[in-house]
Amino acid sequence: MPQEFIDAHHHLWRYSKEQYPWMLAGMESIRRDFLIPELQEITREARVTGTVVVQARQTQEESRWLLELAAQTDLIRGVVGWVPLIEPGVAAHLEMFSADSKFKGVRHVLHDEADEFYMLRDDFNRGIALLKNFNLRYDILIFERHLPQTMQFVDRHPNQLFIVDHIAKPKIKDRQLSPWDLHIAELAKRENVYCKISGMVTEANWKSWSEEDLLPYLDKVLTAFGPQRLMIGSDWPVILVASEYSRWINLLRRWTDSLSSVEKLYISSKTAVTAYRL
Repeated sequence: MPQEFIDAHHHLWRYSKEQYPWMLAGMESIRRDFLIPELQEITREARVTGTVVVQARQTQEESRWLLELAAQTDLIRGVVGWVPLIEPGVAAHLEMFSADSKFKGVRHVLHDEADEFYMLRDDFNRGIALLKNFNLRYDILIFERHLPQTMQFVDRHPNQLFIVDHIAKPKIKDRQLSPWDLHIAELAKRENVYCKISGMVTEANWKSWSEEDLLPYLDKVLTAFGPQRLMIGSDWPVILVASEYSRWINLLRRWTDSLSSVEKLYISSKTAVTAYRL
């Protein structure tokens, strides 16, 4: 049996310009379909044994479609979908989706909201408060500037498990650590918050990033969260605008080489299995 290696952040889609307006100039390489056969191919080549597929559109239709795809392959261990958390009928939606054992959590694209404090809205938080009733996780998608209000948000829900996507998108392209480093360390003091090592190369210079550009950020989240609350992710296929999939996975394998076997086990698989109940 191969050693478990979980990529906790993949996307799948049938591309259309209308459905994916966030694919802007420079992202032409991902303006096409990405489906199970290609997912199977790239994970096999990179020796990745399981994935978590995450929403890329804010529709329940996509959530249902991702669950249909997940039912077709054991490679997909879990789905993080989208549910309209601010609607009065959200409990019924959560009950419906959570009936599928592969539905593990919910995400909203917070960093695209015009309101920088959207996550502090009372109606949004009423929806978040219902997640624990269905044993669902919440993926936090933000830029580093949202970290101060994210701490307020998380503090409203001490019994809810949160997973920060893409290490909260620091300003890697500008080689700027502060104030992200201070804020992410403060957020990590909340033991109900986990973190994905993902989406980093797309915050760096797409054409010229190097491993050395990323190491200060990798080391900061390792110190802040520790291996037991860190998991590997790729953000494939979005990552393809800046890196081949195997390049990213191999970089993370090298980075964890200096860790103990137990620490490597957590980051490569056990944290994701625990956090998402895979």
